[in-house]
Amino acid sequence: MPEIGEVKAQHDENVFGKVGTSAAEFEKSLLGKKVVDAKQQGKYFWLVMSSPPHPLFHFGMAGWWKIRDLETAYYKPTKKEEPTWPPKYWKFILETSDDPKSEHAFVDFRRFGRIRLVDCAAEEMRNVSPLKENGPDPVADKDILTEEWLVQKLQSKHVPVKALLLDQANISGIGNWVGDELLYNAKIHPEQYSNTLSPAQMKQLHESIHYVCSTAVELLAESDRFPEEWLFKHRWAKGKKDAPQRLPNGAKIKFVTVGGRTSAIVPSVQKKTGEVAADVKERDSEEEENGAEEDEVEEQKPKSKPKRKAQEDGEEDDQKPASKKKSNKKTPTTSKGKKQARKDEEAITAQVDGVDTSHPTAEANITVNGGKKLPKPKATKSEEASKPPTKSSKRDESSGRRRSARISTNGK
Repeated sequence: MPEIGEVKAQHDENVFGKVGTSAAEFEKSLLGKKVVDAKQQGKYFWLVMSSPPHPLFHFGMAGWWKIRDLETAYYKPTKKEEPTWPPKYWKFILETSDDPKSEHAFVDFRRFGRIRLVDCAAEEMRNVSPLKENGPDPVADKDILTEEWLVQKLQSKHVPVKALLLDQANISGIGNWVGDELLYNAKIHPEQYSNTLSPAQMKQLHESIHYVCSTAVELLAESDRFPEEWLFKHRWAKGKKDAPQRLPNGAKIKFVTVGGRTSAIVPSVQKKTGEVAADVKERDSEEEENGAEEDEVEEQKPKSKPKRKAQEDGEEDDQKPASKKKSNKKTPTTSKGKKQARKDEEAITAQVDGVDTSHPTAEANITVNGGKKLPKPKATKSEEASKPPTKSSKRDESSGRRRSARISTNGK
């Protein structure tokens, strides 16, 4: 059992902080302890230490465990890189105290990985969060993930089968490409609802799950060693210019989105044998259209009750303050109409300029594009002279403000 002689961690709020851990706590919990074992469930990996807490790792999209002077990376760089230590994007490095010592590092350039410290007995790790919320592992839990168990799980859900497989609460460890591979092997369309699969399809799916997952683990996920007939060998042409999206036998590879993930399928092999999500959406839209047509027919029929309702509403409105009615006067849109409108406005201005609207007997009653009502006769000069100036006129003269319609009280 190797003993950890040195630990160095640099805090990352995503990798450590989001799961309630810190780099300092991680260093303290591992230093001087012995590594008893290493375990795995689905996408989780943990070290069994000589005493709690035990470090639990989720690698996320790009996390990885590196060992110095040993090639372990499953992401092959496009350009050859010079070996450096510690490696880029490291979150912690540790080395053992034995001779010869070994050096290890956890790297994650996308920072989707998570590092936890679980304080429990080693044998209870799978009975506490987050492991207890995950389903059985196809490789580690063959005795649990039986055909009967899978049939019950599939029939109890009404979701696309691909989405069910990707949900870690159902089965641990199946990721996107693994899900596509085992569905291709089972000849099942990923969009088909899980509870519409036939007994023969469910039996084949159980066999395909164990075959694909066990083979990938036995080959240490080295894709170069995967069987040539696997979809994995030919699915990566999407988005690449002039790359054929077909199998060697000519079968076309198609891409659809299921469960929020891009899924590769071979339509000639993976037939739809039951209801799928796309069919349900299409059927629902047809029902909505039929319902809309029925509503239109109903609207064309005479309705007596709504008429009475409108009358009642009118009676209620009579008791409320009257609202301002919108003017029915249309704005001229043609050039001829615009010219006529301008002439009318000039005529109105000319007549209003000749009327003192402040005088109680003066009034300008003018209509546009209809007949014109002439203003009432003006008072004579003698009548005007006998009347005192209005207050408004005095205020206007003293303040210097102009009025739009003013008649001098002395007739000038």
